[in-house]
Amino acid sequence: MGKEPTAPAAVTSADVARLAGVSRATVSFVLNDTQAHRVSATTRARVLAAAQQLGYVPHAAARSLRAGRSNLVVMPASVSAVGRLVSAWIDDLQSELEQYGYVTVLHTGRFSDPVSAARAWAELRPAAVVALDGDSLTDQAADVLNRAGVRGVLAFASREVKGVRTVDFDHARVGALATEHLVSRGRRNIGVIMPRERGLAVFARPRLAGAESVAARSTAAVTGVEMSYSHESAAELADRWADLGLDGVFAYNDEYAALLLHALRAKGLSVPDDVAVVGADDLVLSGLQDPPLTTVRLHLPTTSQVADAVHALIDRKDPPELEGMEPVLVHRQSS
Repeated sequence: MGKEPTAPAAVTSADVARLAGVSRATVSFVLNDTQAHRVSATTRARVLAAAQQLGYVPHAAARSLRAGRSNLVVMPASVSAVGRLVSAWIDDLQSELEQYGYVTVLHTGRFSDPVSAARAWAELRPAAVVALDGDSLTDQAADVLNRAGVRGVLAFASREVKGVRTVDFDHARVGALATEHLVSRGRRNIGVIMPRERGLAVFARPRLAGAESVAARSTAAVTGVEMSYSHESAAELADRWADLGLDGVFAYNDEYAALLLHALRAKGLSVPDDVAVVGADDLVLSGLQDPPLTTVRLHLPTTSQVADAVHALIDRKDPPELEGMEPVLVHRQSS
């Protein structure tokens, strides 16, 4: 039997220095764009050409040691389907953070408790953590991150967490606003869609609680109704609608609302005469439905403002104040 082929050795900065005919220190100055050391344009071009020819990739951990901190920003992503609005927002935030030289890492691990999650994030030694589900953070989890040297923790949450810069984002207000609108339109038996997709319960539960708080001070009744993000699940729910006796529904977001709206109409129910439907996020598709979808628009800080705040935290400076989420009802014909 022949020998197993051996993997080629990784290209090092020493290989680049040898090919370029310079010292390893010069390679480091060029590839790390160190401004404190002057390197001629000719030498810089020779080093960059050698690195490209060899396919050299800098070692992130070693570069972090030299810089005294990491350039990683960890964004916990515990949800399987966050929706188009949040996905686009995350993508824009990654681009804004790149302008500062940071690399965003989406961490998709599942954890039994907040402290275990924080330890897993801290193992990457990130410069910062940006938590969209900030309500899952605890003081103890934040302490783990701070002790691990994480320079900044920014969280979107409905409450303050010690050691964390919090941006107010209370999902209960979204559910409350949608339900207040349905009640004002004369609806008294209101369903609130609870997505079955993994991870979305952390957002859906407070929205249901907000709806229930409105029902508690009115003559309306609120019922949580499970639904998956699929045509089959929406159709199955529409088949049971008469038995549920609901005359209004807050459908978690515009995507679930659009699915359910079409399923209800296919079943012969009139929207909004038989059922008033409200979504959230004010996606482009909401205004294109038949009838156009009433929705809750979420006013959020811009991604550039969030990136500025994260950078300030990493630099140990006072970050700019970020306005919290403000829900605004957009009334259309579906309600």
